Amino acid sequence: MKVAIAGATGVLGRATLPALRDAGHEVRGLARRPPAGDPDLIALDILDRDALLAFAREWRPEAIIHLATAIPENIKPRSAEKQFEATNRLRTEGTRNLLEAAREAGSRRFVAESISFAVAPGEGLADEEAPLWRDGAMGRIVTAVAELERLTLDAGGVVLRFGLLAGAGTAYADGGSIGGPAGKGMLPIIHRGGTEATSSFTHPADAATAVLAALERDVTGVFNIVDDEPAPTSEWLPVLDEARGAKRRPMRVPVALVRPLIGSYGADFMTKMRGASNAKAKRELGWEPRVSWREAFAES
Repeated sequence: MKVAIAGATGVLGRATLPALRDAGHEVRGLARRPPAGDPDLIALDILDRDALLAFAREWRPEAIIHLATAIPENIKPRSAEKQFEATNRLRTEGTRNLLEAAREAGSRRFVAESISFAVAPGEGLADEEAPLWRDGAMGRIVTAVAELERLTLDAGGVVLRFGLLAGAGTAYADGGSIGGPAGKGMLPIIHRGGTEATSSFTHPADAATAVLAALERDVTGVFNIVDDEPAPTSEWLPVLDEARGAKRRPMRVPVALVRPLIGSYGADFMTKMRGASNAKAKRELGWEPRVSWREAFAES
């Protein structure tokens, strides 16, 4: 199958492009500034509608994969909504452009990246029917996520909700925006009356196999693509600290003490975030995660 991957040079794109190529698909990766030397990478901004449609008419991809984001390397919780403005645009205008390109090319499959941690707080693990967290501190970010999902589903496509990305090249890696401070013992376990967030993680290699499954199976809908070990911060943060070489265990800190530093976004993210269930992806995609967050932390 001829497959175009938007966001081919990002963390997920770098894992997905070779996985699809190794599976026998003919792949072209789209990126604003691709590195030289790979003939399968094309310099193309998906916000440039005319250039994207010209590519679609010429190459005629049979499937389009939307993995494009513009998330900064160092997220500052107090200004997160502003930092995500470029990604919001890729999730809204970019998705519309890619779907138009898919129609122009006669593409049969459309797969888009979403996030599992955009769901509203609640009891237990969130399945794909859980409502999105539109009224929380991530409001504008979630609104863009919801629009990406709506556009994709209305077109008969597949939405893959990935968890927090962990592994080489991610924020949790050595020197990453989370892994770096963790190695210095700078990250506390933040709680609200004893309650912590629960995190679900995804390794890029597992994300790539999920994209391949969504591409090759006759399915539509939303799927959580996360590992089998959702964990509260007090479980995963000490493991990350140790993997990054921290000399002490993380402190427990009530959210009221750090809210002035991390803002409402950071406070909600660290105390209300909900883990996700991957049961539907296992059942309908035939997908299984292979890398746990423990293994992901250890590798990078």
